[in-house]
Order: sequence, then C-alpha cells, then structure tokens
Amino acid sequence: MKLTALYQIFQECQSVTTDSRNCPDGSLFIALKGESFNGNVFAKLALDSGCAYAIVDEAEYAVEGDRRYILVDDCLQTMQQLANYHRRQLGTRVIGITGTNGKTTTKELISSVLCKAHNVLYTSGNLNNHIGVPTTLLRLKPEHDLAVIEMGANHQGEIKFLCGIAEPDYGIITNVGKAHLEGFGSFEGVIKTKGELYDFLRPKSDSTVFIHHDNSYLMNIAGGLNLISYGTQDDLYVNGHITDNSPYLTFEWKAGKDGEIHQVRTQLIGEYNFPNALAAITIGRFFGVEAKLIDEALAEYTPQNNRSQLKKTEDNTLIIDAYNANPTSMMAALQNFRNMTVPHKMLLLGDMRELGAESAAEHQKIVDYIKENGFEKVWLVGEQFAAAQHSFKTYANVQEVIKELETNKPKGYTILIKGSNGIKLSSTVEHL
Repeated sequence: MKLTALYQIFQECQSVTTDSRNCPDGSLFIALKGESFNGNVFAKLALDSGCAYAIVDEAEYAVEGDRRYILVDDCLQTMQQLANYHRRQLGTRVIGITGTNGKTTTKELISSVLCKAHNVLYTSGNLNNHIGVPTTLLRLKPEHDLAVIEMGANHQGEIKFLCGIAEPDYGIITNVGKAHLEGFGSFEGVIKTKGELYDFLRPKSDSTVFIHHDNSYLMNIAGGLNLISYGTQDDLYVNGHITDNSPYLTFEWKAGKDGEIHQVRTQLIGEYNFPNALAAITIGRFFGVEAKLIDEALAEYTPQNNRSQLKKTEDNTLIIDAYNANPTSMMAALQNFRNMTVPHKMLLLGDMRELGAESAAEHQKIVDYIKENGFEKVWLVGEQFAAAQHSFKTYANVQEVIKELETNKPKGYTILIKGSNGIKLSSTVEHL
C-alpha cells in the first residue's frame, strides 16, 4: 500500500496504538516487534477490542479478504514514515530537544510555559526514541500551534535519524556530558551525536537554535546557526542568577541588559536546573508568552518520576533523583547537595551504568569527591562503587539496602538518592 493511501486510513482513525491492551474504538493498531514480543500475534485481538485497522508485517497474520488488515514490509519503518508524512502535511512548528542531562525536565518546563499561550503537543514522559518520537508525532492535530519533541540517543547517528522523522524547525541541546560512553565510544562521540540536531538545522535558513551561552562545548559547535542565547551574561536574550537553593531553586531573570527583573521560586531541587528554567523562559519569550505567565508556569511546575523531587517522610527529607545517573549528572547532584544549607546530609548512591571502559575511573572520581566533602553518612550500591578505593558502606544491590533499613534506619537526615535506573534505588523511598 502506498503511503498516501495509508495516510487516508490513518486520518479515518481516532488514534494510533501499539498495545493490544489499549485499543480505543476506531483506532489504528501497529504491530511492533521487540526482543520478547511480536505485535503481529495480537493483531486480531486488537481488532476484536475496538481497533478499526491493524498494520502487520507478517503475511500469516493478515486474514485474506479482510480489508482491516494492512500488510507492510516493516511495521516500525511504516510507522516512522507515516509520522513524518503526517508532520509534513500539518506543517506544525516543531521544537526539537536533546541533551545528555535534563532534557525531559527542560521539555516539561518549556511545554508548561508554552501551554500558557499556545495549544502545544509535547512528548509524554521520556518517549524519546525511534518508537517514542513517531508515536508523539502521530498525535499531532491541526489545532496544535507547536510541538515539543524530545529526542534521546545512546549511539552515534540516532539524533540524525530522529531529526529525519521529526524535521524540527527549532532546536535546543540542554548540555553534553559523560553518559552512554559504551555506545558513543567517548565524550567526543557524545558531543558529535548531540550536535546532529545542530547539523540538521544548519542548512535551514529559517531555523533557530536556543543555546546556553555559558556552555563552551555547545558554543564551539554552534557555528553557522541563528542563535538565541540564555545564561548568566548580562546582555543575553534571557539572563539571570540563582538567589537561593535551600532546598528549592529560586532565581532572578531578565530580558537583555535593561529588562525588568523577575523573581521565581520553583519546586525544583538543584542548581543544575537553573539553565533548564532559563531555556523555558527563553523559548516562552520567543513565542510571545507574557513574562507574568512564564513566571506562573515555572512556579507551578512539580517534578515527577523520581527527577529532582523532594519528599518528606516521618523520619527524613529525601531528594529523589533516582531516574538515571551518569558522571556529569552525578557530580552536579553532589555539588548541589554540598551547597545546600541543611544539617545531617546522607548519600544513597547507586552505580552509573553504560560507561564501558571508563566505568572504574568515573566511579573512583565520584568516590574521591565524596571523600573531600565530608558528607555525614554514605551508602553506596552496586559492584562498580564496591570496587572503587574507599571505606564507605557498600551494598551489592537495593535488596540489601532495604534489609539494612529494617534494622538500621537513619532518622533526621536529608538524603540524596541517585543512581542509574537499573539499580532501582527508588524502591528504597518507602522504607526511608
């Protein structure tokens, strides 16, 4: 079937689903495959559950004579092509966002600000890969003014590929840091891959890049682009400085050198979220959101999903940043925690994964920093931290931590909880 004919069928449908357990009436089912599942097997179930059509790529699952089955060569590729075609047909202005750290939080902040004045489609959660990006684009409606599309990567070439699907008109790279070194090969590989967003936008005469002027890595690869800058320098499009961080990030900002000073108290933990907030202000201003509404959006935003969350229990105050970790984000979290004026600081840190040959050295750097800064209590979880040179308490896994908490629960501490998602440190929260 030609893409144009498939697009007509897509337009007939109310929505798109890839999950046979969630089949709204009149939706289009796309049978994706994974390491442990084959969506083709569930095509009939999807149709029986309310889907109007099912796209499959294995002939044995397409019932002959039943026009509800659409047989293609590759379901994922078809989904990506359909998403790109749909994006082109609507012509919605698309903001592409990537970066090593903070891209999901920044995407949420940007979207919160833009929603004050526009009808905005934005990536749900962190659905930012080769499946998540087309899934988001297929939710685009004619009434959307803007789309904010998050793009993630752990190998070179992935951002270039995702840009080919989303075709952003505007772009922002939050930062570049040491993450997924196993896939990128080196820090230089990280910079090159994130820079693929800039590479896509550079030939487009009407494109705009929003850039953190204080980040030398980004400025060094931003040649030939139309830049709108934010940071701490006084004459930037948006500039500001932190006024408090105990525990919530509070800051001042203004537009240009002589702009009115605005004060914002966020519900975010961490100085490292300051550039993310400035990015949201910058993009909000660019798209005509009033300053008062920008301030409201930033003050109202509440972080979710174990990202920079503050939680007070009966016994302790928890800073939960356990969604993910890499050397850059780990060090930023530790520096922020060191600077917080709170008594009885405790660290509960888990291994940083996907660092390849650099793993041992990067874990040792974190341990050395902890030694230098005298945190009151330190618990480390995982084999990489255990192998480093130190005398801190170590645990093989999170189950050992939970067992320890049953008999030796800390009380009266402010506890930073951070580690790679696979360590599952978030499961300790209910025990603290």
